[in-house]
Amino acid sequence: MKPLLTLTLTLLLTACAGPKYTVDDGRKVDEALLANIRTYGAGEQSLRPAIARTAALHDPGCDKQWELPFAVATAYGWAENDRVAWVRGLGVDERLTVVAVAAGAPMVPGDKLSAIRGQRDDNSEKLLANLAEARDQGKPFGISLVNGRTLTITPFEVCRGYTRLAPPNTPEVQDYHWLLSLHPLEIIQAAPTQDEALWAVLWTQGLSEEGGLRMKAYHYGTQIVGTLYNLATLATGLRGAALAAEAAVNAAKSAASSVASELLKQQLIEQGKNLAAQKIRDGLSDAAQQLSKQQLMNSLQAVAANRSSLFGVARVGATVFDRADQWAFEHAIQLGADPLAGFTLHQKLIERNLVSNGLVFDVERLSAINKIAEAKGLGAEVQAILRGVRPDDLAQDIETMPLASAPQAFSYESASDPGSSRFARGLVNAMLDIPLESGKRP
Repeated sequence: MKPLLTLTLTLLLTACAGPKYTVDDGRKVDEALLANIRTYGAGEQSLRPAIARTAALHDPGCDKQWELPFAVATAYGWAENDRVAWVRGLGVDERLTVVAVAAGAPMVPGDKLSAIRGQRDDNSEKLLANLAEARDQGKPFGISLVNGRTLTITPFEVCRGYTRLAPPNTPEVQDYHWLLSLHPLEIIQAAPTQDEALWAVLWTQGLSEEGGLRMKAYHYGTQIVGTLYNLATLATGLRGAALAAEAAVNAAKSAASSVASELLKQQLIEQGKNLAAQKIRDGLSDAAQQLSKQQLMNSLQAVAANRSSLFGVARVGATVFDRADQWAFEHAIQLGADPLAGFTLHQKLIERNLVSNGLVFDVERLSAINKIAEAKGLGAEVQAILRGVRPDDLAQDIETMPLASAPQAFSYESASDPGSSRFARGLVNAMLDIPLESGKRP
């Protein structure tokens, strides 16, 4: 009896000495952050299966990278109230928590990782670094879950260009890079279908393929092993990446004062923050709404302004957005998906006034991709999706409006570049140079 009592006490003491994880104690949290965390989770659950679908391309012409059949998030390093928001919104505490899976994955959302390749660590950043290393070796490896299960994970190969979402604390962040594109959370507010989510992934990969050389010519040469970048490819919500995103937003806001056009400046400073209020003011709901011609033209002007407001590597990438459109269209057909998913996603974004992202077409891109669809005999279908609007007519009408949407002469250095800031070439590029010790503000 005595040995049993001793063993019980030992186990209790060991349990008490172990790490304590955040629980939802019902306290008041930042409601905007909570909503963004939930949107972020919905986005991961939409994108992860789409990423896995692209593995079937087997495109011999594209550069490759490794992906995993699941996505993780962690509240490690966040402030106490924000950790509670993560638990409440997505069931994520300080441990690496599965938030999305592809078909056939051997785990489910909510599972928590305790070890990678037999190595345990209460520091989720270090565990995440181990996961990144295991993924990029491209070979099956073992993980352990906190419930005691041991699983074998097999990475899969896809075309280069990680598709990731902005951190919940900075939902408006967007950056387009040949290695990784960060899309603002607003694209998830359009509730993309499976094929529309696939379009987003294919478009991101196409941007890497079609714009990689040009973006590398602008700024190349960076050590991509052992940096915050590696962690961000697995967990956008990681606090280090979130802090970097905050710093990047601040740098962009500072740079915005040097932009000549007031329209572009407002797009850069206020994008994302007023979207919900704007939808209410304009009477736009989740149900599709027929826009007036003037509303449509104004939205297309805002799309063009958003594209012009990009800086650094993303600004270079923006010069080939139309090529990424075509790449996505052609590869959607190869996968047996709806090649018009880009049009339906565009229309949903436009109708909800969600125009501060790279997936909604400006008038030049809309005309170009429409010609590709027409060549496939899909012109009538496109016009139906656009609610009877002809892209060529829009192109003519836009010429009579202010010059905010007019093509600008491309320059590698632009007025909107944030000077000598470490974020002058974009958030992703900066993360390539930020070390793993990301607990401090960059």
